[in-house]
Amino acid sequence: MSSDNRPSAGVPIGAVGKHAVLIFFTALSIVPVLMILVNSFKSRRAIFSDPVAFPGPETFSLIGYHTVFVRSNFMDYYVNSLTVTVVSLVLILILATMIAFALAEYEFTGNKLLAMFFLLGIILPVRLGSVSMLQLMVSLKLVNTLAALICVYTAMGMPLAVFILTQFMRQVPREIKDAARIDGANEYRVFLLTLPTIRPAIATVAILTMIPVWNDLWFPLILAPAPETQTVTLGAASFLGQFLSDWNAVLAALSLSAGPILALYLIFSRQFLSGLTAGAVK
Repeated sequence: MSSDNRPSAGVPIGAVGKHAVLIFFTALSIVPVLMILVNSFKSRRAIFSDPVAFPGPETFSLIGYHTVFVRSNFMDYYVNSLTVTVVSLVLILILATMIAFALAEYEFTGNKLLAMFFLLGIILPVRLGSVSMLQLMVSLKLVNTLAALICVYTAMGMPLAVFILTQFMRQVPREIKDAARIDGANEYRVFLLTLPTIRPAIATVAILTMIPVWNDLWFPLILAPAPETQTVTLGAASFLGQFLSDWNAVLAALSLSAGPILALYLIFSRQFLSGLTAGAVK
């Protein structure tokens, strides 16, 4: 009778512990958001009687959303936030990719100094310059305009975008660019050819840029507090102050504020994770 002396296969205890920790922190992040979303579709009585239950035929209610849309200008806030976020994101991606290409591709006087300048923008909190920004916008007569927010957010997102994209631009094989130049492509054409190879980095920059822009409350409060220029975050804060005791309206406002950015993150999450891990596997 032969005996098998090979060690029996089993699940490593360390792997189980790591997964348990990841599941715990995932639940810690998702459960509060899920409870806000679920309870926004329930009646006031159902929210307090059983806050963890999903809405049913007897507890389902849209009174909170009705209050939000009837008694506030939430659609205008959405349009303002969407305009500011999209325009700022487009400007950041266009400018940052061009700057990153120049820093990664060309050796010129001040190359490293310029790179350090953008790195300094990551280190220093942008809110330290709030007073100077407000004075500048007042002198330019841009206070209470979406253009003021777009300018600030574009400048705020540039340092991190340039830093990330420069690292990816340096990983693009030089043979591809030299082959394009030999075929007669000018530098603008070579630049456009490199963009498809850094799509994960562009998606990462897009997500890391649009989340702070969409969620920001500070600069809309000091640069564009007028009712016609309020963003979703500022509009929701004002709405919550007026309807603090109306839990249906409060939860509906919070769900509407967070919904679009969560949806965009889920759509681009694969590219975002690819951009975060690409540097580790190359």
